Amino acid sequence: MKKLFSILFLFFAIFILIQGQNKIYTASRWSGDKIIVDGEIIEHSWDAAEWGDGFVQLTPYENRPPSQPTKFKILYDNNFIYVAIRAFDSSPDSIIRRMSRRDDEEGDLVGIAFDTYHDKRTAFVFAVNAAGVKIDAAVTEDGNNWDYDWDPIWYVKTIIDSGGWTSEMKIPIAQLRFGKQNEHIWGLQVGRHLFRKGEDSGWKLISNNAPGWVSFFGELKGINGISPHKQADIIPYAIAEVERYKKSEENPFETGKGNRFSGGLDGKIGITNDLTLDFTVNPDFGQVEADPSVVNLTAFETYYEEKRLFFIEGRNIMNFNMTQGGPLSTDNLLYSRRIGRSPQLYPDVDDNEYVKMPLNTTIIAAGRLTGKTRKGWSVGLLEAVTQREEAVIDSAGKRYSEPVEPFTNYIAGRIQKDFNKGNTRIGGMFAATNRRLDDPVLLKLHKSAYSGGIDFNHQWKNKTYYFNLKTLFSYVSGTKDAILETQTSAPRYFQRPDAPHLHVDSSLTSLIGHGGTVTGGRAGNSKWPFLIWVTWRSPSLELNDMGYLYTPDIIQEVFWIGYHNYEPFSIFRNFFVNFNQWFGSTFGWEKIYLGGNWNINTRFKNYWFASLGMEYNTTSLSTTELRGGPSLLSEPSFNAFLNISTNSRKKLIFSLGGNNYFGLNHEFSIINCYADIDWRISKALEISLSPAAMFNNQMLAFVNNVEDSLSVMHYIRGKMKQIETSVTIRITYNISPDFTIQYYGMPFVSAGDYNHFSRISNPLSHRLSDRYYEFSNTQISQHFQDDKIKYAVDANLDGSAEIWFDNPDFNRFEYRSNLVARWEYLPGSTAYLVWSFSQFRYKDTGLYSFSDDMGEIFKVHPHMIFLFKISYRIGR
Repeated sequence: MKKLFSILFLFFAIFILIQGQNKIYTASRWSGDKIIVDGEIIEHSWDAAEWGDGFVQLTPYENRPPSQPTKFKILYDNNFIYVAIRAFDSSPDSIIRRMSRRDDEEGDLVGIAFDTYHDKRTAFVFAVNAAGVKIDAAVTEDGNNWDYDWDPIWYVKTIIDSGGWTSEMKIPIAQLRFGKQNEHIWGLQVGRHLFRKGEDSGWKLISNNAPGWVSFFGELKGINGISPHKQADIIPYAIAEVERYKKSEENPFETGKGNRFSGGLDGKIGITNDLTLDFTVNPDFGQVEADPSVVNLTAFETYYEEKRLFFIEGRNIMNFNMTQGGPLSTDNLLYSRRIGRSPQLYPDVDDNEYVKMPLNTTIIAAGRLTGKTRKGWSVGLLEAVTQREEAVIDSAGKRYSEPVEPFTNYIAGRIQKDFNKGNTRIGGMFAATNRRLDDPVLLKLHKSAYSGGIDFNHQWKNKTYYFNLKTLFSYVSGTKDAILETQTSAPRYFQRPDAPHLHVDSSLTSLIGHGGTVTGGRAGNSKWPFLIWVTWRSPSLELNDMGYLYTPDIIQEVFWIGYHNYEPFSIFRNFFVNFNQWFGSTFGWEKIYLGGNWNINTRFKNYWFASLGMEYNTTSLSTTELRGGPSLLSEPSFNAFLNISTNSRKKLIFSLGGNNYFGLNHEFSIINCYADIDWRISKALEISLSPAAMFNNQMLAFVNNVEDSLSVMHYIRGKMKQIETSVTIRITYNISPDFTIQYYGMPFVSAGDYNHFSRISNPLSHRLSDRYYEFSNTQISQHFQDDKIKYAVDANLDGSAEIWFDNPDFNRFEYRSNLVARWEYLPGSTAYLVWSFSQFRYKDTGLYSFSDDMGEIFKVHPHMIFLFKISYRIGR
């Protein structure tokens, strides 16, 4: 009996050892007739390859047999990689075929990933759903970054039959990057998603708790004698645009119509086997979806996501963000929305003069060089040139121009090197902005701005633990007036009277700053992940010429720990609990905030999802709320949130959520609520409605900073009630994987009503009532000047100090929409037909009425643009 148990234990140990070993698939070379990609794996050519099988379940039950088996084959020749995947299904009628736009993961899927560099950090993913829709991505950071905007040229067909469904892929070798050698070993993973069960399976078992993805791939061998192909694609394009809007009788520039014909050139050239140059000449982004409507009442710049394809494709390699979460997570050396931005200046004109302003700065040309060498060097280089922009002013029929944006050159470079089998990386980045300030008006801007940084990353114990270090610097130069403006404007405010560590120096012509982040922790895929970081931004740090900086003059500490259970139990499919703590101060060691939260995120076995959490902040200090005035104290606050969504596998999905953020002494209250309704009417048609509402009540909302007649500064506040509502509408009709029609619309209403005006009297008082002085009815009076409401205040009740400020009430009505028909009539060649429709109106009553305000939007004459854009790919 002991011998029997010993033998069984030995076989069990060998079995476990075999399971832990790497999986290997050997591809076969094909030299026969041309393989026709039609989805049917019946050609005799496929007999040359062996089936790869042995798939295991990844989710929800890790390392169990999958519900349905899967197998694959790989062939290759000198020009293509061929992949056949057979997804068996005992119920073919239950296979979910959903037509969608490229990269939308809808329905049953199969896919393959190649780590062609074999660096265990980078991969190229090619996937397809049962309806034939492509999903492709360039993966970096060992699976932490997926770039779905990478759209290579490749071919795929799918077929459903009595045994399940099949996919047949043909991937040009020119779309892959690999070193020049005779025998190749690539990382390999093949996967499948069974939609109706929410089940993922893979050829190679990669645990949900694994601290990476690419580094746990199996291996692909047998690919010998192929050489890297240098990609060469040239894509000229032409545009015709017609613009229509309401004609103005007073403004000579608003003629009610406009026509534009233009053209340009995009290209992708393989410089070496590893480096690719993307370039664009006279680019046009008329087909890009409009930004969402926003009313920003803070001192901080609104951050908008990049949507222009040229700048989002391959952006992972150019990324140098400083932190992973919170408002500081947007800080980056490169914020590509700066390139082609709206002009920064506006002419100072009289009331009887009219201005024709360019909406955006014209990009003359831009180029991006990216790649990774087989020796582990990741390289990224971006350069763009924008032209000088001028506003045209009409003064009683006489016209003259004034520059509003100078000729500017932007350049950014990024480099990283892998060591120690990818466990250690050292890198750096540099960004430069240089402007040609050839007019006195332009001297308000920085003449040049340089920033850069270095980063160090190390992982150990099979990538379970990590340590990261990032440091950066900035240098801006310009005239004394330009640098003075940098010191005294948002979000810097060096003139703050209660900040001894800050001072304004009007003689400076340059400013130097620094920042950095130190991070350590356990990988997020672990069962008990944790993280701690310390990050800082010096008061003089300035990144906003080419990058993005939310706020300088801050030192922040964050600690996070979580419990992540990926294995189903009880009623839960997965279950995550997180605890966070944070602390922030200025460089003068003024405590800005101290708080923490807990949150729970779970998906149930019926595929419903829920998340909830609570947050508490102790007494906080705002150094920017008074816009250059002293710091303002705020009492402790509390925030609670809840989100629920129904089964994501159904054709009709509902989501509800919201939060309530309020001061414990009723200083403020902000309630946000939203809903999402996603209805998949058919396999090709989908409608999505996302209504949202915000109710913002503030006791001390910012109105203005005003000097009285005795030159004494008053920080004017008001009690504000803001109501904001919107509905995001999306309708998508996918005629085929290559032909889609999509509509986007967003009616938006925001109204703010101010009353009970006051001035800040004791900004650091712990009693709210002592923090401000409310003007009495005998002190404040309302006046009408130039058809506008203004307020006059007798600050000292004796007529010696008078204050004037404008009525802060606002009503903003806006509707933005566009309809885009996209047809990829040949691989890489695309035609767009775009209709943009917008309406905007502004009033100053401050009163909100949903029905009346929504009606106000459609009373406004629309601004419409009709655009046709066609491109043709010349290449291989």
